Amino acid sequence: MSSTEDIQCRIIELEVEHRDLDAVIEACMNDLRHDELQLRRLKKRKLQLKDHITLLKMQLVPDVPA
Repeated sequence: MSSTEDIQCRIIELEVEHRDLDAVIEACMNDLRHDELQLRRLKKRKLQLKDHITLLKMQLVPDVPA
């Protein structure tokens, strides 16, 4: 993944998945019978997505000499 367009498309895909996970987590928390382990896994995946999005966004910013 080297071109700017590819990176931007991947960021959009990950942001959509991140929002979807947010909705799933909220629905899970509202369910009285929710599974704590599953909820932790969903939250961990959401954080991983956020980190990946951040790394991809950093690739789009050109290096500036200090």
